[in-house]
Amino acid sequence: MAKIKQDDVLNKITPDEIDDVVLPSLKTKKNKTTKPEEPKKEIIEPKKEPKKSLKAVLEKVYEEELEENKEEVKNVKSIFDDTQVLPITNNIENNKNKEEKEKVIFDRKFVARKIPKDKLIVFLVMLIFIGVGVYSGVQIVLWKIDSDKTLKQIDTINETVVIEEIEDTDATEIINPPVVEDESNPYWDYIKMSLINVDFTELLKINSDTKGWLQVSGTNINYPFVQTTDNEYYLKRDFNKESNSAGWVFLDYRNDINNLDRNTILYAHGRINGTMFGSLKNIFNTNWFDNPDNHVIKLSTSTENTLWQVFSVYSIPTTSDYLQTEFSSSEEFLEFATMLEERSRYDFNATLNAEDHILTLSTCLNDSERVVLHAKLIKKEVR
Repeated sequence: MAKIKQDDVLNKITPDEIDDVVLPSLKTKKNKTTKPEEPKKEIIEPKKEPKKSLKAVLEKVYEEELEENKEEVKNVKSIFDDTQVLPITNNIENNKNKEEKEKVIFDRKFVARKIPKDKLIVFLVMLIFIGVGVYSGVQIVLWKIDSDKTLKQIDTINETVVIEEIEDTDATEIINPPVVEDESNPYWDYIKMSLINVDFTELLKINSDTKGWLQVSGTNINYPFVQTTDNEYYLKRDFNKESNSAGWVFLDYRNDINNLDRNTILYAHGRINGTMFGSLKNIFNTNWFDNPDNHVIKLSTSTENTLWQVFSVYSIPTTSDYLQTEFSSSEEFLEFATMLEERSRYDFNATLNAEDHILTLSTCLNDSERVVLHAKLIKKEVR
């Protein structure tokens, strides 16, 4: 409300009103001090209106000022009311939003309470198992498809290729016999075994990477082997060079099959259906070891046929120390060969020396172990 100033009130008092209120008291005081009191004379004066007090005058002025400022007061009241309406409206909207948020929170809590925590965990575990099951199922189907393709290729190869066993001729060469000719040494029995001879004409038409044929007694290993510029390609390619998780038997890219290194290495997957090197783990069976005919490996290439005597079989955590192909000296090679022999599960009573050539077969037993076989060259025949 507008404030009414005191000066404004005083400015509205007329001179007569001031004389009526203030001067009588001043005149009375002056008369008392200047003149002695005279005898009163009865004077008849005209009747006057009663005198107004200062309070009454002020109240009148206030009322007049109040009337003049009525419109301003209304405006002030209107402003005040407007300033109250806006916060109220905002509060209503805020309350509405708050109620909606509380409703959403309530709904979520209700849903959470509706599905118990233990049941939710069981549901998630089941979902994970289902996902793993579906993935495993797909992998099994793909594995079966690749295995069927591999078996079909093996059958086709066996129908196409002629493998013949040949007796020794004047061209047959005995390799690195023991210094002391001891009849109890199995070497002399093994060299009496026949070699194999393979015609590679049709195989080379199918795959120009074909380098030879491998046969391991007491296993299913009886395949052609290939070679390329790395040790990765045939891990996921079959003999037809088509994509296949079964891969194929391949020669280490560092080796030269026509000019044998001190350590010639062949790799293949250890398939659980026994294909490729899947049956190589048979060498750990006692019935495999008890049959001496199983202790030789036969190889045939386009240049020569060879016979190898097994001297070591073992499984080992994944390592590459047995995959060395070059040696700086005969002493280093002999030390290497001795290390391989000492790892063997069985004693093959083999005689090793610095002039030997080794054939190594390597495959996976599981994700962290390898199955390894080592044999030494004992006989060959140039073609």
